[in-house]
Amino acid sequence: MPDIDHDGGWLLTLDDTPQSYVDLGDPTHLEFEYTRRIGHLVDTLAPAGRPLDALHLGGGALTVPRYLAATRPGSRQQVVEVDGLLLALVEEHLPWQGPGVDITAVVGDARAVLETVPAGSLDLVVADVFHGSRTPAHLTSVEFVRAAAAALRAGGCYAANLADGPPLAFARAQAATLRAVFPEVCLIAEAPVLRGRRYGNILLAGSAGPLPAADLARRLAADIFPARLTDGADLAEFCGRTPAVTDAEATDSPPPPDGAFSVG
Repeated sequence: MPDIDHDGGWLLTLDDTPQSYVDLGDPTHLEFEYTRRIGHLVDTLAPAGRPLDALHLGGGALTVPRYLAATRPGSRQQVVEVDGLLLALVEEHLPWQGPGVDITAVVGDARAVLETVPAGSLDLVVADVFHGSRTPAHLTSVEFVRAAAAALRAGGCYAANLADGPPLAFARAQAATLRAVFPEVCLIAEAPVLRGRRYGNILLAGSAGPLPAADLARRLAADIFPARLTDGADLAEFCGRTPAVTDAEATDSPPPPDGAFSVG
């Protein structure tokens, strides 16, 4: 659907759930709060303008790949989307190709493709996969996160967008799962979501090397949609005794409450 209030803006919805927002005239315009937080993370991972090799699990309308191509020209990116008809629709109506844009989109299962990636070949892996409004179980386990970690170069970053609400059991389990794989992990969310007062998006990031926590926290706090970064001892307290999730016990993320993401 075109954004009648913003020339060049387009909203992609799936089953009445807002999925992606794209500004064809300005790919650096990030409308949704969670994409803005991924943008801040991407901005702090390397000096401004340095190209990154990235794998995006979950395509949607390719909002983040477009942003990365615009802010870090020369970045090599692959997008994996399980819905081939959706990908074809986006390519027809919201094309991403352009001068200097190196984005390859493939149809496939996110984990199956990830497990074929050469070890140590990527700077960034972004998991933003939803089946309807839920993250599929096979993308929530420690085995899956280990596959992402194996694909990263030294200092590379894995980021996962998920959604949860009170009592945040899924978010705690996912944070514990990343902490079982990566020595450095942070969680990003709005304060009301983090306090368990409402349902919303949560971004987790993990790396074998130091994360740019201080710089990232400042950017998040100054955003028009402020968010809080939690790491270190505070994140350990948030996880408590929650164990990491394995393939044997993984489940889809909990469904959102009625109307949580619906439009119009």
